[in-house]
Amino acid sequence: MKKSYTAITAMILIAAFCISTSSYAQLTFLPRGSQMAKVSQRIGTTDVTIVYSRPSVNDREIWGALVPYGMNNLGFGTATESPWRAGANENTIFKTSHDLTIGGKILPAGKYGLHMIVNEDNSATVIFSKNHGAWGSYFYEPGDDALRVDVSTKEIPHVEQLTFSFDEVDATSAVASLSWEKKQIPFKVETDVTENVLARIRQELQTNPGFSRQSWEQAANFAQNNGGDLDEALGWVDAAIAGQFFSQKNFNNLSIKSQILAKQGKTAEAEALMQEAMPLGTVFQVHGYGRQLIGQGKTDKALEVFKWNAKNHKGTWPVHYGLARGYSALGDNKSTIKHLKLALENAPAQVNRDRVQANLDKAEKGEGIN
Repeated sequence: MKKSYTAITAMILIAAFCISTSSYAQLTFLPRGSQMAKVSQRIGTTDVTIVYSRPSVNDREIWGALVPYGMNNLGFGTATESPWRAGANENTIFKTSHDLTIGGKILPAGKYGLHMIVNEDNSATVIFSKNHGAWGSYFYEPGDDALRVDVSTKEIPHVEQLTFSFDEVDATSAVASLSWEKKQIPFKVETDVTENVLARIRQELQTNPGFSRQSWEQAANFAQNNGGDLDEALGWVDAAIAGQFFSQKNFNNLSIKSQILAKQGKTAEAEALMQEAMPLGTVFQVHGYGRQLIGQGKTDKALEVFKWNAKNHKGTWPVHYGLARGYSALGDNKSTIKHLKLALENAPAQVNRDRVQANLDKAEKGEGIN
């Protein structure tokens, strides 16, 4: 009986071993022929990432052969017709931290399976599928599409390994491209940077940053400089100036408010506010305001500001340099040279002296220095 029990036990252990070894997944840490890759691009504050596998051409015919044109039955999975998985191995993944506009259509922030239909006529369709976890395109369902965009393909020099890249990057957009063999499939992705930032600002002002005056000043300044709502910006800067436990009227926040009022067409109010701001400013802040006026073409007002600075910060750097710029803006070259020479005498460092000397050389040739 004991022998029989032992034999049965041994058979059970062998069977269990066989079942367990066959049911476990295979090794996943071995190197692959088509290496995994990831490429990311930040556009403003939006992070866009593509995760994919990189097959090589290896002297194979790619387009219309290894990658068939159109939709195809891959002979496996649940899909009757499948696009290309835009890579090798698992699904190619496309992630974005904010909403994107692609081909004039909105792709919400999120994670997607990236597929492509490549056509023989140098066109392609880029597909973003909500089903990002399935293997390849074997389980593709059109009903899972979040977005489809038709694009034109380009002929390019040979690229041995399939490569995704971000090109033509600017402040609000980039062109994402798949390049392989002699074909490139580009699609432009755009994001509303200003609205993304403003949405985050609104959230952060309700948390720790909202307990700091500087945060409200930064918020108002960003909004007014980047096409945000001016009334909202005005509310933010007013909170920095008065009415809150952290509020404090200073040159910076009065200057920001003045700029907002000017953009709202309230010129007289904006100018009056800067008259209130100047006594609160440093010599450098007032100097910067004068240069700002020159940039706006308000040369008479700029000279008034530089004169005020010279009177209220007598003999300090850079009041004479400011006067020189003010007179140069009005075409008074004699006064420009006079104040540049005075500025050269009280310049605090060699770098300042070098800059003044360079402008003095220009002024002595009758050239403007602004």
